[in-house]
Amino acid sequence: MSDFVEIAFSPLRGARAGSAGDTLVVFVGADLKPGAATAEVLGAASELIATAAAAAKFKGKAKSALDLYAPAGLGVGRLLVVGTEAKTPPAGPDLVALGGFVMGKLRDGARATVLLDLPGRDADARSAAEFAQGLQLRAYRFDRYKTKAKDDDDKREPASVTLAVSDVSGAEAAAARTAGVADGVELARTLVNEPPNVLHPIEFARRASELSRLGVEVEILDIPALERLKMGALLGVGQGSAHESRVAVMRWNGAGGDTQPVAFVGKGVTFDTGGISIKGAAGMEDMKGDMAGAACVVGLMHALAARRAKVDAVGLIGLVENMPDGKAQRPGDIVTSMSGQTIEIINTDAEGRLVLADVLWYAQERFKPRFMVDLATLTGAILVALASEHAGLFSNDDELAERLRVAGLDTGEKVWRLPLTSNYDKLIDSKFADMKNTGGRHAGSITAAQFLRRFTNGTPWAHLDIAGTGMGAPSDDVNQSWGSGWGVRLLDRLVADHYES
Repeated sequence: MSDFVEIAFSPLRGARAGSAGDTLVVFVGADLKPGAATAEVLGAASELIATAAAAAKFKGKAKSALDLYAPAGLGVGRLLVVGTEAKTPPAGPDLVALGGFVMGKLRDGARATVLLDLPGRDADARSAAEFAQGLQLRAYRFDRYKTKAKDDDDKREPASVTLAVSDVSGAEAAAARTAGVADGVELARTLVNEPPNVLHPIEFARRASELSRLGVEVEILDIPALERLKMGALLGVGQGSAHESRVAVMRWNGAGGDTQPVAFVGKGVTFDTGGISIKGAAGMEDMKGDMAGAACVVGLMHALAARRAKVDAVGLIGLVENMPDGKAQRPGDIVTSMSGQTIEIINTDAEGRLVLADVLWYAQERFKPRFMVDLATLTGAILVALASEHAGLFSNDDELAERLRVAGLDTGEKVWRLPLTSNYDKLIDSKFADMKNTGGRHAGSITAAQFLRRFTNGTPWAHLDIAGTGMGAPSDDVNQSWGSGWGVRLLDRLVADHYES
């Protein structure tokens, strides 16, 4: 469970308002009337809402709030009235967002009781769990390197929230599963937020190994192992770094370990200078987040294990650091990938696809998976196309692509499919090798995906370009962190809806 908020459940019927210093959270719609169970708790204080709403011009619109301090007759320090009025009752990602909105209104260390009595909706166990997940995700903060608090308000204490629900045992069971997923998101966020002098490839691999505590089998491939496998594309990226490259292989055998697994592959460039084709100095510090794809895969494997998902899954992450040392690869070099295909290096800053090329090939060759999904902060071009609203989706399999699209709508982690056809191959054809590692500015995200497709060997596959969503995305109701942990909930939902036994 989260270090930032403690969540408990109690019965909605007969719920108590709390005590002095506590916050009571209730919900109203456009008519400003609370649900029947809430009205029982509020008693005569229900009239306070209408009076205060008129004075504050509060209309009960979705994710708006009205604060009443020391309300007469309730015995609590604060009554927080949250609007839910929308065209349709809140559901799915809206409930997660609603939980995040409420958490954003509470202070660190706050004690609150939330009457989960939503106008126009029966708040079942799943709804309660989704709301609780929103509370947990919003409460996350990365401040481990801050040694001094500016004042008492900066001292972090976990909030304590009691959700009053109609089905306590059902909500507790459902929340145990969603909390495991939220823990996976928090893990992914922390990995992305870590500074690159701390989280180099070897340390990243060590942290992935900690999943063994949950029953995940973890294997770390070091330089000699990668050389034996002839992963020349991946090794070329990291050869200029003082930190050795690694590949981490994580296996969750939730269906017994004898079924065809699903596979997830993540780009893990722990810092990307661009190599010899060095990036500009402005904003280069953000390149510590060029491993957000790998972070998502680790977070997803945590989520699957934590909720004991009945699926055989494998997560593979290629971990490198791209530095401009005297040993670094150069534009004009030709490397041989594990597949045997040769690649001309045109730009050493197009390095993520080289890492993924070898790991994708290894994944399909060793595990023969039902499908592969890779995630990578791969191209700036995807930001030009989609900003931070969607991740770019490319796939050779229509069914897998559609399932990802629906899972994105259900979780709020949305994807948008872009074309992937052989017409783009001419842009990455090389005069000297089987292909070159970049096709230039035009259709940059598409040619990167087209490059990766050459290493899937016909396996059903989807590529998610998360350059706009994995780091530095705009804050929202459930995420105030630079590292978003994007993709964990999306892929967990994909597995839960279609691939568990």
